[in-house]
Amino acid sequence: MSQASPIGVFDSGFGGLTVLKEIVSRLPQYDYLYLGDNARAPYGNRSYDTVYHYTLEAVQWFFDQGCSLVILACNTASAKALRTIQQNDLPRIAPDKRVLGVIRPTAEIIGRFSETGSVGVLATNGTVASGSYPMEIEKFFPELKVYQEACPMWVPLAENNEHESHGADYFIKKNLQHIFEKGEDIDVILLGCTHYPLLREKIEEHLPVGVKLLAQGEIVAESLADYLQRHPEIEKQCSRNGRQVFYTTDDTADFDSHGALFYGQPINSIHTELGHI
Repeated sequence: MSQASPIGVFDSGFGGLTVLKEIVSRLPQYDYLYLGDNARAPYGNRSYDTVYHYTLEAVQWFFDQGCSLVILACNTASAKALRTIQQNDLPRIAPDKRVLGVIRPTAEIIGRFSETGSVGVLATNGTVASGSYPMEIEKFFPELKVYQEACPMWVPLAENNEHESHGADYFIKKNLQHIFEKGEDIDVILLGCTHYPLLREKIEEHLPVGVKLLAQGEIVAESLADYLQRHPEIEKQCSRNGRQVFYTTDDTADFDSHGALFYGQPINSIHTELGHI
């Protein structure tokens, strides 16, 4: 099988770059194709139907590029579209290909970090409203109490390079106060949006002593390594040249400048369109 088959990594915008960064660090030998649907971002406040259609268009785009495995490095897409795509669309359009998300890998291990049995999830409106985290966590840790807080201002703070500003302090303190009012004994906080690692230092400044902060990148990277080991039929299709190629549906210069903040190194992206299915 000589055809290039990179691992696809999808996000509505920049946030998935924080996941890709950790995946490449953990599994540098593979080729990766990143797509940010910046022209239609953010997904967080869009309807289930819209997010599903946008995400399915992206998944089809990856398949057209030769990808056998696609990671939805977007919590909103994972929450609102992944299950339908896995159950209804893949058997029809690509039964030999796989699409994975970022919620389940986190849900599988989050309970190990809590001693009080109470965890908090900070995420977008869409992810919180979907109830995906409480549902998935309950499958693995049924006794765990899960408290959620929507943080709609955090994505624009990150994307506008305001994550180190006093404005960021205000919104972070406000949202943390809200979630600890819901669950006073929370001892683990999950950043349930891939943009939020940019705010990590600020968040840690305002966290109570002893509360652990989890970001998804390393968790998803480790889960992917395990998945590829358990599924050699998928792993052997993934090409190995150590390359990363970046695409955006919006302006490439803007993507490159903002994306570098999330990825931690310079990016040279290519423009593409997502067609309607």
